[in-house]
Amino acid sequence: MSVKRVEATQEAKEVIEMLKKEYGELVFNQSGGCCDGTAPMCYEKSDFYVPSRNVKLGEICGCEFFIDSEQFEYFRHSQIIVDVKKEQGAFGNSFSLEIDHGYQFITKSRIFTDEEYKSLED
Repeated sequence: MSVKRVEATQEAKEVIEMLKKEYGELVFNQSGGCCDGTAPMCYEKSDFYVPSRNVKLGEICGCEFFIDSEQFEYFRHSQIIVDVKKEQGAFGNSFSLEIDHGYQFITKSRIFTDEEYKSLED
């Protein structure tokens, strides 16, 4: 059984692929709050410096996904599932790329079973 720490819904994958066609390589960073809220943020890979304290959780659609190391401790036993919703009211209100296309990525999570946790990919 192959278990990943981060996955994306089919709807999120479709938006990610649309963004990749427009912007090229992308990178995700799970925001920890403050002005970015708690949404996963999507950036052009060349526009985002990954802080050295961040942990790479995995990849979705070939895009690296990072999270702050302290925040990772809260999600260590959880799978992060990136989903997307239509968001017409947030235009220009975020640095995340999908916002100006009328979408917003959101994070859902679930706790791994004991069996899944033991078989996690590194």
